[in-house]
Order: sequence, then C-alpha cells, then structure tokens
Amino acid sequence: MKAKSHSLKAGILEGIRVLDLSRMLSGPYATMLLADHGAEVIKIESAEGDSSRRSGPFKEDDLERNWSGYFISLNRNKKSICLNLKNGDDLAFFKKLIETSDVLVENFRPGVMNRLGLSFDEVSKINPRIVYGSISGFGSDIFGASPYKNWPSYDVVAQAMGGLISLTGYDEENLLKVGPGIADIFSGSLLSFGLLASILKARDTGRAQFVEVAMYDAIISMCERAIYQYDFNNIVPKPEGNGHPLLAPFGIYKAKDGFIAIGIVEDTYWNILKKIIATDDILNDAKYGTIALRAQNRKELNDKINIWTERFSKKELVNLLGGKVPFGPVNSVKEIFEDKHVRKRDMIFEIEQPSSKEKKWKVAGNPVKFQGFGSLNSKPPILGEHKKLYVTNLDPINSFNPRHSFQPQQKDYRCKLTFSSINNKVLELYACSFTWLKSSQTYLICSLSKSEFIAYENCFSSVKFHFLKVISGYDGYKNDVNLLNTKLSNKNITDVSIIDTKFEILMSVKL
Repeated sequence: MKAKSHSLKAGILEGIRVLDLSRMLSGPYATMLLADHGAEVIKIESAEGDSSRRSGPFKEDDLERNWSGYFISLNRNKKSICLNLKNGDDLAFFKKLIETSDVLVENFRPGVMNRLGLSFDEVSKINPRIVYGSISGFGSDIFGASPYKNWPSYDVVAQAMGGLISLTGYDEENLLKVGPGIADIFSGSLLSFGLLASILKARDTGRAQFVEVAMYDAIISMCERAIYQYDFNNIVPKPEGNGHPLLAPFGIYKAKDGFIAIGIVEDTYWNILKKIIATDDILNDAKYGTIALRAQNRKELNDKINIWTERFSKKELVNLLGGKVPFGPVNSVKEIFEDKHVRKRDMIFEIEQPSSKEKKWKVAGNPVKFQGFGSLNSKPPILGEHKKLYVTNLDPINSFNPRHSFQPQQKDYRCKLTFSSINNKVLELYACSFTWLKSSQTYLICSLSKSEFIAYENCFSSVKFHFLKVISGYDGYKNDVNLLNTKLSNKNITDVSIIDTKFEILMSVKL
C-alpha cells in the first residue's frame, strides 16, 4: 500500500528543516508526522543510535538485527547524523545546523540540554527565529515548576499519574494500562501541532519560540471528562469496564465470533436500533425512552443488548447495523490489514527495505491528509547515513523548497529597485513601502515616489528587485532572501505592471 500522491506533489511541509534530538517514541512520533509530509527531519543520534533501533521486533532474515520494527515505524522519511554533543567539533557542527534550521526537538529529562549548552536561550542566540520543541514527563520551570520535574517518566507513568489508568478496567480492583503507548503518541501529536503553530508565529515576528508538552499534562487533557465530572458532581470517576457512565447503549458487546462496538447518544439512533432488535422488552419499555433514562438503567439495558448481539457473528452484525447506527466491529490487526478502508486511505505504508526492493516493510500510515499533497514513505536512515551529505552542504536538500517563496516584511527589510536602460543608464530607488498579494499567483507590489520615478519611466529596459535587512547582524533567513533576490533579478520591464496613481507609482511583479 504505497502512499499515493494522487498525481500531485508530495510534501506540504517541504522547506521546513527539523533537527531531531529525540529518541524512543514521543519525540520521534512528533517529527515523523512532519517528515511524512515533507519536512526535512535530521535525526541526531549517538554512536550507538536511538535505543529503539535495538528494541525489536526484527524480521527473521535480519540476522544482524539492524532494522527494528519499532525504529522503522517512527523514523521513516528522516535523515541520520551521528554526533557526540559533548565533543567540541561535533557541537560546533551541530550549531551550524541550528543556523539553517526552523525547528529543534528534544525529549531529554530537564537539565540535559542546559548541560550541553543547548538550552532554549543559547539556541535562540544562534538562530533568533528557531522553534524549540520539548517533551518531558513533567515539563520545565518555564510554565510552572513541577515537584516531579526531575523524575524520569515513560508512557505507563504518565498514564498512571494523569488519571487514565484509574478510568480503565472492569472495576477498582482490576485496573488496566491502555495497550498502545498513548501518553507518548498523544504528547507527540500535541507537540507537532505546537511546532507548526510556533513556526507561523516565528516567521511572522522574527522571534524564537519555545513550545513544551509534559506527558502528565497531556493525559490530564485526554481525561477531560473526569475533570468536569468531579467538578460538577463531586464524583470520582471509576473504571466502567466496556461501558460509559453517562450513556447507554455505549460500549463493547459480544458477538458469536468476537466483539463489536455500539455508541448510541441521540434518541434518533436509539429509535433505529430498537426497531432492528425488535424484541418487546426493548421496543416497548419506557425506561429507555430518553438519554437520561437509558443512562439510569444502563446495566439492565446493556445486558439486554448483549443477549441480542451474541446471537450473531460480526459479519452478520455489520449487515444489520453498519451505516444505520454508530457501530463497528472490534478489529484485530489482521482484520485491519484486510479492511478496504485501510487500503483506500493509505493507512498502511509499504517501505522498501535497503537490502531488497522486492520485500517491503509495512507500518502504520499517517492519518493527517492534505488536499493536493501526498505523504512520503521513504526508508528510515542507516545509522549516521547522512553525515557526509551535511558536512559538505548545509543547505536544505528538498527538491521542492518553499523557501524560494519567502516573503520579507517591512519591519525587517527594505526593497531597493535598480532600473537599467539599453544605454546602461542606471537609476536606484528604495520602495516607500511594499506588500505581497497572493491569489492564484504571488505578486510583490512596491510603492515608489512619483517625483523620483516619472522623469525616467520610458527609459528603462529592465529592473532588479533587491531586499536588504533593516538592522545589520545575523539573519536567520539569509539563504531565503538570497534565493528571492536571485529570482527577482533582471526582470524585463514588460514583466512589470506599472500603475500611475495620483500620489505614487505602484510596481507589481509576479514571483
């Protein structure tokens, strides 16, 4: 199931460079979401590599244990560089990469980046527009000093402390951890949102941004229902098994050959379901007539629903309920692989193995879809595979790069227009102001002094637009500006629209 581009270009995030210092699950998941959509993610690893490389499982023919499923799933579409950040030369090289990057992501315990000299304050001195993303168990002092800030934390700890485990299981004596690493994955998803929001703000303001997700905080957010239940009713929510404390029928029910899910909220769906079941005690019992009554009598109602569903196989229940009420079979991963929905929506990626183009790895796809853009599915990197590439060239390496469309703003840049005639006469003017107009194409519109321009307007054969930084010093967008200036150099005067208004001359040129 190859990721399809639908005949359109892949990579809505191309042009964004991410330095990924994270490892294991939460940080790599966040950067994977970005890499799948075209961001240039450079994974910085120690000589031993991300520990997920060694975590397994491994294919039987991978005798050297080079390719762990754990690593492959989270690190596709990335580049790998091995660096020892305690080594002066490696640290200096890493700082050069910071200068040309949009984002840095780390998920170390608080204090580690400070000891390396790579705190947010230090990194933002190197690149004043950097977005600095951090995931940890309990966060940093910046947003409130947690008494647990120095505690190590993994998924199960966040599930426990954030309240998720207290709500999961059949009763208070038999609690259950949620199967997948939900604290890591949810934290990573939230961080990817935070990174993109911060990139927008950093590009608008020209200032670096720090964005943080504490895994404990993320799970509290996930358990939002428990928070308002306690506030509104002074109830400490407990495990509800496969049911719901406020709704019925809502949960997991038995079938002949497995289980199915039903989720009835609105009375409309209840009226449809009871007609399908069509037993007298369901059709005619007034105890189930409203949402509140069904919730009040949920144990009895769920038992009756279970008796009915057990009469049918999952396939029969699909035919009876599918598309009529909120319903779905409980799928095993084998059934997910066989589901047409999964194939149609590219939710299992096939990635070529480095050693064989015939055999492919299968990993979970990216659920975020963008109209007009596909997802990438290139192989994960060999440890340190791209060090030489970046040592010889620090420029972004995406084939399509929106940095070419960087739009300087007046608070940061001036625009100089150099007009040339066929007789090599030159006139230089600075735009009084400039703006960008985007419709189906992007246009630069410059305002010029009418008195300075009007005497020469019929003499010019070409014009060169050139952006200069208002305040001298480090410019995190130097490469972007150089590319833009190259693109706008030596425009034929016939390519430029000149509008003579009452007070000024407006010059419009298409990017």
